Amino acid sequence: MDRALFQKEHGIIGTSLEIQEIVDVVRQVAPTDITVLITGESGTGKEVIARALHAASRRAKKPIVTVNCGAIPEGLIESELFGHEKGSFTSAVETRKGYFEIADGGTIFLDEIGEMPLATQVKLLRVLENGEYTRVGASLSRTADVRVVAATNKDLEYEVQHKRFRPDLYFRLRSVNIVVPPLRTRKEDIPALVEQFVKDFAEKNKLKFEGFTDDATELMMAYHWPGNVRELKNVIESMLVLENGKKINSDDVRKYLKDYRAPMQERNLPVVVNRTVEQAERELIYRALVDLKSEILELKEIIGHTHAVAEHSAQADAERSHGNGSMSLDVMERRMITNALERYKGNRRLAAKELNISERTLYRKIKEFGLHE
Repeated sequence: MDRALFQKEHGIIGTSLEIQEIVDVVRQVAPTDITVLITGESGTGKEVIARALHAASRRAKKPIVTVNCGAIPEGLIESELFGHEKGSFTSAVETRKGYFEIADGGTIFLDEIGEMPLATQVKLLRVLENGEYTRVGASLSRTADVRVVAATNKDLEYEVQHKRFRPDLYFRLRSVNIVVPPLRTRKEDIPALVEQFVKDFAEKNKLKFEGFTDDATELMMAYHWPGNVRELKNVIESMLVLENGKKINSDDVRKYLKDYRAPMQERNLPVVVNRTVEQAERELIYRALVDLKSEILELKEIIGHTHAVAEHSAQADAERSHGNGSMSLDVMERRMITNALERYKGNRRLAAKELNISERTLYRKIKEFGLHE
């Protein structure tokens, strides 16, 4: 099955490079039983990826059980996951199966895994290691043949550092880590998402809709969507109902964007037609440098750069500039990468995440610039 057909069959919408890379990973790992950790901001569509992993696996005919770890009280989560025996606690009036037992042969999707209590994390690790678990109040172990997919909007590495998440469970979960990017970094996917949301909602509710004007589409493309795909879907559905199916313009759209702010001026940033992936990523770094200049200066102070070193660096940069006092793209790119690596003490994954580029691209840039973090 080719990529486009796979996306259509499993509801993964988008043509951006980021989405294409995710689809390729899903296609590669879905047929296996390897544990997958899906990370990304709230509302980016992590559950869509989890369901695609299950639907494309050999377990597709068995159930996928979704568990919101953040919505279950700490005192009940072990009972919910592993089941309990009658009389094991006050309200246990009968024996009850847990989610792992229900999902036997299929997939269990542990959403908001970062909210799981430490005590429960120990027992989850046991299931991941050998498939064994014990019902609350029972003495005998049981086994379950379950594929585990987890998701979180938290930085689990940060949680581990602050002793809120077990390091052994973290490393076991992230056998494969799929990072779902926020909608604001892949705005080319917005038209396809809008089209699908309109189609689905209009058909389901038997609504007629005249469409969007060009300026309405441009506004949706310019908006930063803090709630990501979930917010976009909610806005589309609200507009279809409340605007009575009429053709929607930018003024109509703006009413539904609670946190709307006009996009910043581009400040003469370079425009590249038919950009390559590398050019796009270089431009992204350039933009980040311009917009975060004050933060970079603050970071320099934090890492203890002396005034003399800063002057020397500025002089060297000037020599490599275009000669008009403005910094060249290569110099700015090198500086941004250097600062990110210093900030995260050489951790390339976190540095790449801050720069909004792939680790593969960061590795190439480190080699290209001769950087040794």
